[in-house]
Amino acid sequence: MTLRLRYAARSDVGLVRRGNEDSGYASPRLLIVADGMGGHAAGELASATAVATLAHLELAPPQASEVLAALAAAIDNTGASIRAVIEDDADLAGMGTTVTSLYWMGERIALVHVGDSRAYLMRGGVLTQLTHDHTFVQTLIDAGRITEEEAAIHPRRSLIMRALDGLNPVEPDLSVREARLGDRYLLCSDGLSGVMSADEMAGLMRDGDPTGSVTRLVEFALERGAPDNVTVVIADVIDSESSGEENVIPVVVGAAGEPRVRVRLPNVAFPADAQPDPDRADGGRHAHDRLTLTPPDSQLGEGGGRRRRRRWRLIVVLGLLLASTVIAFLVAQNWLHSRWYVAINGSPGTGTIAIYNGIQGSMLGFNLSTVSADSGLTVGSLPFFDQELVSKGIPASDETDAQRIVSELKDRAAACAGPLAVSGCPGVAP
Repeated sequence: MTLRLRYAARSDVGLVRRGNEDSGYASPRLLIVADGMGGHAAGELASATAVATLAHLELAPPQASEVLAALAAAIDNTGASIRAVIEDDADLAGMGTTVTSLYWMGERIALVHVGDSRAYLMRGGVLTQLTHDHTFVQTLIDAGRITEEEAAIHPRRSLIMRALDGLNPVEPDLSVREARLGDRYLLCSDGLSGVMSADEMAGLMRDGDPTGSVTRLVEFALERGAPDNVTVVIADVIDSESSGEENVIPVVVGAAGEPRVRVRLPNVAFPADAQPDPDRADGGRHAHDRLTLTPPDSQLGEGGGRRRRRRWRLIVVLGLLLASTVIAFLVAQNWLHSRWYVAINGSPGTGTIAIYNGIQGSMLGFNLSTVSADSGLTVGSLPFFDQELVSKGIPASDETDAQRIVSELKDRAAACAGPLAVSGCPGVAP
C-alpha cells in the first residue's frame, strides 16, 4: 500500500478586510498557510513571499533524516526573502507573516510552525491541535492566568509573539509525526480558528472530500461575520493504488495566487499554479436574484384587482424591509462607536500611531472607523516587534484603554531612543 495526500485549499478575504493578506499552498508533498500582517498591502507581500520561498522545497526534496533541518533552513530563507523585499522598499518595514507548513514524507509528516495559524489532525473522528499558538494570550493560558474561553474574548488576543518579519531571527517549532491511512489534516489562518471552536470545525470536516470540507468551513466562517481573512487547507491520507486518481497539480490561493501581488514582487520566484483558485471558480461569491415588476393593471385584463393587491403587498414588504434596514444601520452605528483600536495612520514605514474609533476595514466602499486622535509618534521609532503589532492593529476595550496603549508605546519608543536601547530597537543590531 502506498499512501499519498488528496488535498484542497481555499482563501477568502472575509467580510471586513479590504484585501486578502493570507496565502495558501497545497501540493502532493507540501501544505502551507501564511497569514500576513502590516496593512497597506505589505502583509499580502509577506505571506506571498513566504509561500513562494517555502515552495522551493519541492525542487530539492530533502532526505528523511534531514527534513527538519531543511524546514528550519526554509524558515531562515523566508526571513531573508522578506528582508530583501523590505530593502527594495523601506516603506514596507514592519510587515511580517505567520507560517504553518506540513511536509509529506510518505508514512510520516514533518511540521514547521511560527505564529498563530494552526495545524490540526483528525484521526478516528477526533480533532487534535498539532501546533501551539505564539500569542500573548497563549502565554497567559500556559501560565494558568486565564482560560481558553477567556482568551477568546481577551482584548490582546491578536498580539503575536513570534512572526517572520525579515529583521529578527525566529526559532520555529519543528516536529515529525506518524501518518496513517484515513488521517485528515487541516491547516488554517486565525480567520477560521478565531470564529469557530474545535468542536464546530470537527463537525464540519468529519464527512465528505477535502473540497467539500474546505467549502463548508469557509462558508461557516463567513456566516459568523468573517472579521479577518480566512484560509483553509485540508489534506486526506489515502491509498494511491486504490484511489484511481492523479492529483499532482499544486494549488495556490490567497495573495500568493494573485497576479497583482506577484507583479509587486519581481525578484520572488513563485510556484506554478495550473489549477484555478476554487474561490473564484464561479466568478463571485453570491448570485443576485432579479426582481421582476408586474405591468400596470390596465394591461392585465381579468384578474387585475388580484394583481393590484399583490403589488400593494409587495410595496408593504419592501417598506418593512427598508425600515428593518434603517434600524439595523442605527444599531450597527452604535456598535461601531463602542469599538476602539490603535493602528498606523499612514504607510507602515513612515506613518504615525493613532487611536481609531470603529473596526478595521470597510464595507461597500465606506470605512468602518475614523481617527479619533493621532499621537504624532512615528511607527519607525518603535521596537520592531511593536511595529508588527501596531501594523495589524491593537484592539482596545474603550477609549481610555486605547490611550493607555499609546502611552505604553511612547515609553517603549523613548527607551529605544535612550542610551540603554536593546536588541530589537531601530538601529540596534540583533
